[in-house]
Amino acid sequence: MVLTVNIYYKGKDGAAIAFAKEMIESGIVAEIRSKEGNLKYNYFLPLEDKETLLLIDQWTNQEALDKHHQSKTMQKILDLRKKYHLQMQVERYIEDDSGIPESDKSFIDTGN
Repeated sequence: MVLTVNIYYKGKDGAAIAFAKEMIESGIVAEIRSKEGNLKYNYFLPLEDKETLLLIDQWTNQEALDKHHQSKTMQKILDLRKKYHLQMQVERYIEDDSGIPESDKSFIDTGN
């Protein structure tokens, strides 16, 4: 059961971007990506909202995510979120093992 968590960080005056830069430059992102069960940890910037940052965080299962939440790394993240005064919106998704329906495949261009 792959678990994907989308976290929208919202701040003021570029705080969300500064947060992500510090996460990367301090090595926290590398720590998270090296954890057992982490599949993806990537930041994205919505074009229509310059004060929001999207994190796509993906784990093999809830147990792996729970271990991450109990780690010392998580406290570092909490401290940085507080430093930058970020608000959050969270979405959770569990992967559908059935794959992409045939009816959707005609709309997907993989470049092949």
